[in-house]
Amino acid sequence: MALEIHTVEVADGSQLQNQDRVVIAQQWNVANGAGASAGAAVTVAVAFGPFTLPTNYAVLVEPNQNCFSYVTAKTNTGFNVVLSPTSTSVTLPAGTFDVVVIG
Repeated sequence: MALEIHTVEVADGSQLQNQDRVVIAQQWNVANGAGASAGAAVTVAVAFGPFTLPTNYAVLVEPNQNCFSYVTAKTNTGFNVVLSPTSTSVTLPAGTFDVVVIG
């Protein structure tokens, strides 16, 4: 049986966009291709359409391989996740990553 939660506490100093909701979106096992060469980054577009994301949101990325990750080109329908190898001598293999959006 699911547990219903009726109260969300927001920490002092938080910057809320909406007083009536918190947006949480997630995608598991998003596929990424292999790097083109040693040291090359891989960019993957992540879309949440037709759902509209809030104007401001945070993205948590968990790569399922040893690499650095960051987010670019955030819009109200999605963003890009960039995966970079930890060394310029490493070529990223194909794999997956998980994303969680909080807004």
